[in-house]
Amino acid sequence: MARKKFDLIVFDWDGTLMDSTAIIVKCIQAAARDLGLAVPDNKAAAHVIGLGLAEAMQVAMPGLEPSQYPRVVERYRYHYLAQDQDLTLFDGVREMLADLSQQGYFLAIATGKSRVGLNRALHETKLLSAFDATRCADETFSKPHPAMLQELTRELGQDLKRTVMIGDTTHDLQMAINAGAAGIAVQYGAHPAHELDVLKPLFNATSTVQLHAWLKDNA
Repeated sequence: MARKKFDLIVFDWDGTLMDSTAIIVKCIQAAARDLGLAVPDNKAAAHVIGLGLAEAMQVAMPGLEPSQYPRVVERYRYHYLAQDQDLTLFDGVREMLADLSQQGYFLAIATGKSRVGLNRALHETKLLSAFDATRCADETFSKPHPAMLQELTRELGQDLKRTVMIGDTTHDLQMAINAGAAGIAVQYGAHPAHELDVLKPLFNATSTVQLHAWLKDNA
């Protein structure tokens, strides 16, 4: 049976498949504290999730001198690596990915994580073989630039008009718009539902289970 709308489903990682938003916020704040910088509040720290790490630190800590970028990134990674073994997938993620793969969709990841960070996460969660392609912020332009989606569709021989990006931030949805792809929001991650709704996603899911059900009926 022909699929309704999409052949390629692209997922963000943090805050969409992995329940990591709160820990990322704490690690950004800890990095600022280590260097004696102004500590961003929870909202400001959460807002930059999904960007490449260097870009995220620049936005979360305005006024940061370029010479401090490497140091603040190093401190963030130090704090994150001390906790990442405690991170878990959202309930229903494994079942959703297995079902979508069985139905014949191409599955991919577009993430603000580094390649080393994503590979580590995929290894820890035993999801290395679940995706047909992945793209990270240190390999190309950071979100919301459309490059990740453009490169993924080229690699997999797919059409952007039959591609959907699923993410928990406005960066994800704006990337989809910029690439000419569709966007679906999840409101259990970094950005609040009202900010996501401004970008008019096809759907705004309150849980992975609800997302899975929508994809089964509509994708």
